[in-house]
Amino acid sequence: MDNYLLILTVIGVAGFAMTWMPQLSQKTGISYSVFFLCAGMVLYLAFPEVLPDPLPQHHNDLTLHLSELIVIISLMSAGIKIDQPFSLKAWRVPLKLIGFTMVLLIIVSVLFGYYFLNFALASAFLLAAALSPTDPVLASDVQVGPPNDSEKSKTKFVLTAEAGLNDGMAFPFVWLAILIGQSVSSGELDIWEWLGYDILYKISSATVIGYLLGTGVGYVIFTLSKKYKSLNSTDGLLAITSTLFVYGLTEFAHGYGFIAVFIFAITLRHFEKDHDYHQKLHAFTDQTERFLLASLLLVFGGMIVRGVLNFLTWEMALFSVIFVFLARPLLTYLILIPEKYSQPEKRAISFFGIKGLGSIFYLAFAFKKFNFSNQNEIWATVCFTILLSIVFHGFTAPKAMQKVTEQKS
Repeated sequence: MDNYLLILTVIGVAGFAMTWMPQLSQKTGISYSVFFLCAGMVLYLAFPEVLPDPLPQHHNDLTLHLSELIVIISLMSAGIKIDQPFSLKAWRVPLKLIGFTMVLLIIVSVLFGYYFLNFALASAFLLAAALSPTDPVLASDVQVGPPNDSEKSKTKFVLTAEAGLNDGMAFPFVWLAILIGQSVSSGELDIWEWLGYDILYKISSATVIGYLLGTGVGYVIFTLSKKYKSLNSTDGLLAITSTLFVYGLTEFAHGYGFIAVFIFAITLRHFEKDHDYHQKLHAFTDQTERFLLASLLLVFGGMIVRGVLNFLTWEMALFSVIFVFLARPLLTYLILIPEKYSQPEKRAISFFGIKGLGSIFYLAFAFKKFNFSNQNEIWATVCFTILLSIVFHGFTAPKAMQKVTEQKS
């Protein structure tokens, strides 16, 4: 059998099926990520010697770049559909989830990783940092709808904004894990340089670049185009090309590209908020994201059946269960206690901290920078956590979001 043709066929069928998956998910109440995960497992069991090796340990660079690509496109997709303009008051809850919940979750996870799993300190930090962000890729069932959607949900806004922000905000902690690992051999750990460069400079530069480019692109396509007809555009492709441009430029400036892309998308979205062009930009990013997601979920299913969990111990499995079902929900709920949200809204925001491909990116990135100990164990723990999230959130998210919406209407 021609391996290349089989791969093309599988990707084509996956993309073809994804066309109807949102409707199927709505009808069944099951996230389409579950269907593609199962399909990937079946395919890799049926064609073990034909499909490409899915294990990330064997293809770190490919894992890094594929997960990187879908995350930045997903961040653009998330930002371009948020109708709520940015202000400290309106975005208070997502910012609290970043500033408090994510940091507390990292601390708890480091303690578990170091004392319970017996990981080296650097590895414990990496595990905590990689799992700290919620995933914008797998969270479509709990996110807001298209631009100017008639349905207004505070719950979906908070979850979308949180996923958009914290994927970049987790990066300083990944770098801290790398620096801790390097300090073991060098004997030096400059925490002030980390605070000044990896936190202050990289976050602020990404924010400025994202805002300036969002403003500039918005001015060209929404203001200058009225004066110069040759600048009129009806092509949704601009969403992807601008995403790559913003990400690349920010990374060249040593800023966090994830943050810049999300800030860019938010800025562009609110340049001329009611313009129909936002619908086309969102539609193109959404379709591209879903096509990539279908392909990568098949590979993730292959990872599960081909041995990425071989190093999983009962302690690691217990950590993942506690992380998904206790630590994230409890810490988030405590932050939400003073907020004027209903109990169903608080429970939904607390429980649906979905984990996914962003965590895979961070592991691949860190392993490229430093030779961490416990790499197979970290891969096993993170992938098992993602598997738990896909399965349990996949079966509950559509129905839960529908229930919260109905209660508010």
